[in-house]
Amino acid sequence: MLRLTKQADYGIVLMTRMTDEVDRLFTANELATATGIPQPMVAKILKVLNRSDLLTSQRGAKGGYSLARPPAEITVAEMIAALEGPIAFTECIDDTPGTCSQEAVCRLRTTWQHVNAVLRQALGSISLADLAQPPTPLVQLRLGSQSTTGQGNPKTVEQSLS
Repeated sequence: MLRLTKQADYGIVLMTRMTDEVDRLFTANELATATGIPQPMVAKILKVLNRSDLLTSQRGAKGGYSLARPPAEITVAEMIAALEGPIAFTECIDDTPGTCSQEAVCRLRTTWQHVNAVLRQALGSISLADLAQPPTPLVQLRLGSQSTTGQGNPKTVEQSLS
């Protein structure tokens, strides 16, 4: 099973909580209390997100963290990449020769690169604002023209990944 790390999961929870009041500063203690995530983990995640320019910070007695951009401009892909590194199912992340020890004998590199690109594109199409909305029935995300069913119709994420 593929899963996000706790750090990535918690980071998305924290950022989603911050969408409730986008114009205010949040302290690590406030966010820990509001989300039930341990304060040391919250502090660590906030620092990582700040270094990745997804959050801004202000020092001082009235300091804290806030979203660096509007929630609609921050994607799930950006948050995961900031907290976990490059998004990919396999090590075949890019076309750089020599990045994989199996490269010389593997016939799947190009296919896995395509799967990785579809995954990044799907996660890049979901914004923090989308996550903050109340749950709704599954919305089929439309992918770009590079992923088609053969009849020229865009595939949904569900179709592309199955």
